[in-house]
Amino acid sequence: MCDVAAFSLTDDERVRLSHPLVGGVILFKRNFESPEQLAALTQEIHALRSPNLIIAVDHEGGRVQRFLGGFTRLPPMRALGEQWVRDHVAGLELARQTGYVLAAELLAHGVDLSFTPVLDLDYGRSAVIGDRAFSGDPGIVAALAQALVAGLGEAGMGAVGKHFPGHGWAEADSHVGIPRDERSFEQIWASDIAPYRHRLGRQLAGVMPAHVIYEHVDAQPAGFSPYWLQAVLRERLGFDGVVFSDDLTMEGASVAGDILARAAAAHAAGCDMVLVCNRPDLADDLLARWAPEILPRSTARIEALRPRQAKDPFELAVEPRYVAAQRAVSELVASLG
Repeated sequence: MCDVAAFSLTDDERVRLSHPLVGGVILFKRNFESPEQLAALTQEIHALRSPNLIIAVDHEGGRVQRFLGGFTRLPPMRALGEQWVRDHVAGLELARQTGYVLAAELLAHGVDLSFTPVLDLDYGRSAVIGDRAFSGDPGIVAALAQALVAGLGEAGMGAVGKHFPGHGWAEADSHVGIPRDERSFEQIWASDIAPYRHRLGRQLAGVMPAHVIYEHVDAQPAGFSPYWLQAVLRERLGFDGVVFSDDLTMEGASVAGDILARAAAAHAAGCDMVLVCNRPDLADDLLARWAPEILPRSTARIEALRPRQAKDPFELAVEPRYVAAQRAVSELVASLG
């Protein structure tokens, strides 16, 4: 999965996205000018290949929401956690409505997938996670994430939990540093992995591991670790969805070597799809030198991510369910000031 530079495709990007190893595109804020432009861009990307490339985005809510003008402003997940503390039922319903609005609006504009929900626990230690987390309580995280995932699914979109097994304890930002977590496996299993052990874990279409080194468990970051991805996630937890690497250009991935070594390590560890973002030169380098074995089970998992349904923006705007959910979400965001 790679990215594109602006509001429409260049000739070089059309060539890159036509490479048989490319299976998806991730969009960023720089790719959004208006809902109409976004719909045209996604249509252009989908028209390049058959089957279509999967189009994804980090569109969580709060400070991680790539598309704003013309899209509903979504709350940070912490706001849903705070609502749950005040009123469990209302918190769960708002989480479901948030998931529905998030997915319905993206799908209406041709975006197939959002990398959400964040399942990390808020320990008050990680600034890069912070209010992106629902709570520091794994039970609250699991319950609210399940409600949000239900809303995504009702709109037709799968969910991708991140950052397995948990980024909330490590203080460094893996975008610019190499985070380390000194806790034991037993501590991580009892707390951070608890949401994945919840029935929520069986409802996730994908999981994204953290670029974090859990020093007392494995010398490799989780995204490069067969122990974390195969022994724990696949075998012990029984997860059978897509495993996405986090962005391989992040500093937290640098321990594996150059871009080819990073992709090979992630693939060997158990990632079905690797992300190379914001560095088209590295994407081209990887595509020129990498010759991985394409595993049929990975292809099938990725195909299963395709959205089940989508309404066009005009149909969505008059759907009573969407109108009610959008109003409730907007009222919550307005109350945050």
